[in-house]
Amino acid sequence: MKAQKKPAPNKERLAEVYRTSAQIILRKGYDATSINDIANALGMTKAGLYHYINGKKELLFDIMNFGLDELEEEVITPAQSILDTAARLRFIIASHARLVMRGDGAITILVDEITALTPAQNRKITHRKRAHFDRLREVLNKLKSEGMLQDVDTTVATFSLLGMINWLSRWFKHDGALTEEQIADEIVKMALNGLLRPESRAAQRGLRVVRD
Repeated sequence: MKAQKKPAPNKERLAEVYRTSAQIILRKGYDATSINDIANALGMTKAGLYHYINGKKELLFDIMNFGLDELEEEVITPAQSILDTAARLRFIIASHARLVMRGDGAITILVDEITALTPAQNRKITHRKRAHFDRLREVLNKLKSEGMLQDVDTTVATFSLLGMINWLSRWFKHDGALTEEQIADEIVKMALNGLLRPESRAAQRGLRVVRD
């Protein structure tokens, strides 16, 4: 008798599994996090959780891909349609910051836990991370070619931007004094003030990228 194929899990519930798991791993570390920890946090049995995952290491890999898929869909793809380079950088920084604050660590654990993956998984995630890094650096290089960037090394600047954004999940609190939007605006302000020449900042003042 032919075995029945397991039905695909609900996408919203799967996203909840990834975000909750990421939050626990971010707090406790991958090695100290158990499948029972994740199941309990989700209000599920261990057997119920295995409807959504294929094991702890595969879960970590899936979380990282989930975070990078969100980054692709909500930051990288829409940014490509923004013609003004400085406006594109503003959009990338603000959208990525909001995504990290909303995602409860799904992207930030890429930095801390990638060594827990298998070598093949590590290569795939590293390739995707590098692609995003290169795209962001290309934006900075274009700003430099347009005479808008201060005299900074674009590789150092790219690492610094990503570090500042990813670190948000370490300290941002949803019930804190500032909202996600306010913090994203502060991150953008600090980044652009440090990267753009004064005359370029003046030209960008008041420019707002409309989001859906």
